[in-house]
Amino acid sequence: TFRTKPKMRAADLANAAIPGSGYLLTVLVLCGGLVFMLGNIAGAGLGLNALTGLDPKWGGALSALLAIGIFSSHRAGVAMDRIMMGLGILKICLIVFACFATHPPLGEALRQSVWPDFIDFASITTIVGGTVGGYITYAGAHRLLDRGTVGVENLQAVSRAALTGILVTGIARYVLFLAILGVVASGVVIDVSGKGANPAGQAFQAAAGDIGMMMFGLVLWAAGISSVIGASYTSMSFITVFSKKITERVRNLATVVFIVICMAVYIVLGKPPAALLVFAGGFNGLILPLGLSIFMYVGWARSDLMDGYHYPRWLLVLGILTCLLSWFMAYKSAGAIFAFIGAA
Repeated sequence: TFRTKPKMRAADLANAAIPGSGYLLTVLVLCGGLVFMLGNIAGAGLGLNALTGLDPKWGGALSALLAIGIFSSHRAGVAMDRIMMGLGILKICLIVFACFATHPPLGEALRQSVWPDFIDFASITTIVGGTVGGYITYAGAHRLLDRGTVGVENLQAVSRAALTGILVTGIARYVLFLAILGVVASGVVIDVSGKGANPAGQAFQAAAGDIGMMMFGLVLWAAGISSVIGASYTSMSFITVFSKKITERVRNLATVVFIVICMAVYIVLGKPPAALLVFAGGFNGLILPLGLSIFMYVGWARSDLMDGYHYPRWLLVLGILTCLLSWFMAYKSAGAIFAFIGAA
């Protein structure tokens, strides 16, 4: 909601609050977007691998090309939005089925969630970064800006949409965790070391057979393609901070070029797709604190940039504590995250 009230994009708002910070934020989001794109293309490749057996590298490249076609066609984009709604429901049903089928140790899982024996900051940073890190923080707000849903008068609708999205995502991820935990706890050995290893696909195959793996592949493939489009679109929405003369047509062309560049890097890099997915979350978790810090400052001290709107004090205090925690976790996990991709 910080970005929709003043009717300014994130980078412009950051520059207005702290001169120059918007340019730094843009560079970090673009770098994070590039890494996320590698992960998204890899995810689409893994999905196509689970669905058809195609090599994840070429499956990812084919998916990136398809994403360009969908992005370039308005009618295809509308159709994709509707298809993703159906696949989203399918994904939730598949995850719930897998969770019941694998009988995870719920008591131990809940205990470890509240009071873990060991805290792995790198894992937490990776999960947080993959959920709300990098471009994801700004994707919804920039989409709302493009639709004209801005200003204090839309605060309730924006907040409701954000909370609903976070709640559904959080529940889905936790149930997915329980499903995978159930598979592992049953004694199934999942290969995570191979170049073409598909750990999640193997878990769903163990839980629901070949049909389950293929359904999972379809959902992951479609999610990967939509994420490629979303990540590239939002990343390129930041470049207008460098020049107000950049038109929508130029931005759309830049989006296509960005996808092509990321596809080429993905093919040349040759890293395992699963490792790229994990690193994408970790890297974007590391850059999350900077954006949080800028917009917490806006919330505390720059109500003039938000039409005089003041956030509730308790919400700002909670935000500051979250921001400090994100900095601490980034500091503790940076070495492990880069060491992980280096060893992959």
